Amino acid sequence: MKVMEEIKLMKGNEAIAHAAIRCGCDGYFGYPITPQSEVMETLMQEKPWETTGMVVLQAESEVAAINMVYGGAGCGKKVLTSSSSPGVSLKQEGISYIACAELPCLIVNVMRGGPGLGTIQPSQADYFQAVKGGGHGDYKLIVLAPSSVQEMADFTVLALDLAFKYNTPSMLLADGIVGQMMEKVVLPPFVPRRTEEEIRQQCPWATTGKVNRKSNVITSLALQAEEMEETNLRLQRKYAQIVENEVRFEEVQCDDADYILVAFGSCARVGEKVVELARNEGIKLGLLRPITLWPFPTKEIQRLAKQVKGFMSLELSAGQMVEDVRLAVNGTVPVEFYGRQGGVVPLAEETLAALKEKLVK
Repeated sequence: MKVMEEIKLMKGNEAIAHAAIRCGCDGYFGYPITPQSEVMETLMQEKPWETTGMVVLQAESEVAAINMVYGGAGCGKKVLTSSSSPGVSLKQEGISYIACAELPCLIVNVMRGGPGLGTIQPSQADYFQAVKGGGHGDYKLIVLAPSSVQEMADFTVLALDLAFKYNTPSMLLADGIVGQMMEKVVLPPFVPRRTEEEIRQQCPWATTGKVNRKSNVITSLALQAEEMEETNLRLQRKYAQIVENEVRFEEVQCDDADYILVAFGSCARVGEKVVELARNEGIKLGLLRPITLWPFPTKEIQRLAKQVKGFMSLELSAGQMVEDVRLAVNGTVPVEFYGRQGGVVPLAEETLAALKEKLVK
């Protein structure tokens, strides 16, 4: 008998919470900040500690929350935290520690306008913070950028799977529009939390905390330069493997395109309308949506650069992802930028006007 899909209507933030429960998460540690507060609110409403045993805790600060994630991840547990732009800034030291200790976890950043305390309106200006490594040292996060409520749920599961595949932290980087908007979503099936024996088998590196028995030591500290260099080299080898295997993107009408619009998150949804409007005017425009912001779809952009006359990056920022587009293109064709800042969302019509002014000859 075919099982009917259960379709629900919910916010993107709520979808993250439901997906976390359903994929067998052991713990969530967070602190409220708009526009992502519904993640923790939904978890509190669902009370998964009564059904699956998942721990849900509001920490006393963002710093405390990320260090609780550090501790849970060190035990091999499936753990996550969520915050928004300035809150994620406070977590950066802990994120760097977790990356160096090579521990799997998920950090959710539902971006708001900045810099500073900024506004509660949506933004994509945390791209550098997420993709370039906002904390100290040479580390990377696997960064997934959802553009729908469905992807908020799906990418929560995927991000955790990738984190455990490579023993590295992942980030779900969404702008406030995707966190707050409501859409239909099919939630993932329930997966039971792993037993302690399953965790020991799957995560032999995890610390046990047992007295009078040898226990793994989780640390990001190295007392000798040579030891720290070897840690860095090991990380770089792992990152190269991720670049080789985990690049994800979506293309819309790129096969015959003369120009390519590059956009992620909610801007990619605007970009689809821009493509439609441009095509109606006889301009062959395509859309490339990076799904993984790191690893970035560099090779695909290089391939497209051989067939098109130019690119334009559309962002809710002053222009951050455009730097990676330019690096990929390497001067072979023009790369332009259009964006709005401070929480203002670009309209499709104004984006098309900018494309024609800056790029279309």
